[in-house]
Amino acid sequence: MQILRPDALRKQIASAATDPVYLIVGDDDHEKSSLALTLGQMVEDDLRAFNVERLYANDRSVSPATVVEAARTLPMLSPRRVIVVLHAEALLAPKRGRASEGAVEDDDVTGDPVAPMLEYLAAPVPSTTLAFVFSAPEAGQPPDSIPLAKNLKITKALAKSATVVVCSGLDGGKDPARWVQEQVRAAKLEIDGQAVRRLLELSGDDVGRLRADVEKLLLFAAGQSRVTIDHVSAVVGAPVYHGDDWALVRAIERGDAGAALRELAAALDHGGVPFQILGQLGYAVRTPPPRGRFPARRVPAAVDALFRTDIAMKSSGGDPKVLLERLIVELCR
Repeated sequence: MQILRPDALRKQIASAATDPVYLIVGDDDHEKSSLALTLGQMVEDDLRAFNVERLYANDRSVSPATVVEAARTLPMLSPRRVIVVLHAEALLAPKRGRASEGAVEDDDVTGDPVAPMLEYLAAPVPSTTLAFVFSAPEAGQPPDSIPLAKNLKITKALAKSATVVVCSGLDGGKDPARWVQEQVRAAKLEIDGQAVRRLLELSGDDVGRLRADVEKLLLFAAGQSRVTIDHVSAVVGAPVYHGDDWALVRAIERGDAGAALRELAAALDHGGVPFQILGQLGYAVRTPPPRGRFPARRVPAAVDALFRTDIAMKSSGGDPKVLLERLIVELCR
């Protein structure tokens, strides 16, 4: 099994010399999403809608068979096709989500749903780059671990045929406080020391969360000169899913970007599918009073923003989470 760091994969992408199958693992969810997006950039902008697919294992319509079908489809007017599967552990161990180490080897059961994937991994299509993006490892597990039971046939097949990309740690092992300040300066902003300390307190040792929090914070503070502790308090914190599927919509209707961003994070952490969330926002914006409560004066700009986000998501024009965050900030203005 070959193991790479993210910068090595980016060099392969730049040279268009990628391996057939990748497993993208680690505790840095932001870096994993960035790599998934960068893989799609091997295909020209106007051809991505035909040759780049992002599939969510939590979506009931996605199965090993549908992934294999997508991977075996020949590219259209392009030398390469890219398939990215997010939350891959839910696809490859469908009976348990994350299979435990003591699990029995269910692949011996007739009609095993991952059988098409086993067949594909034995002979991947050369013109397709297939990337499985796994959720962060559980506490105590090494960052390069694959969250699948080791005794499953699918795990053994992946270990034999795939290249593992480990996303863990900040760029070049930088000091977290220094890294935050660099990101803020790159956005042409300044940041209070108190705000930096609070960011680091909230993220703990979770590098992926720190990356995501900083990006969300910079988006929220765009147009201002300085990031303060008040900005951090408004948008950063542990997302808590409380079972209210319309809390996000209500926060947007109030124009409360901070609350809306927290609700989005909670919904995605709870397994929400970005396209379903986008559809819900579209329904809320387009529904007129008295059933709808989105301010009429904001509807034309909101519809335009929804349309642009929909096109970007369908053409792999960005990380869906980031695209939704940008949309939410725009809808709240």
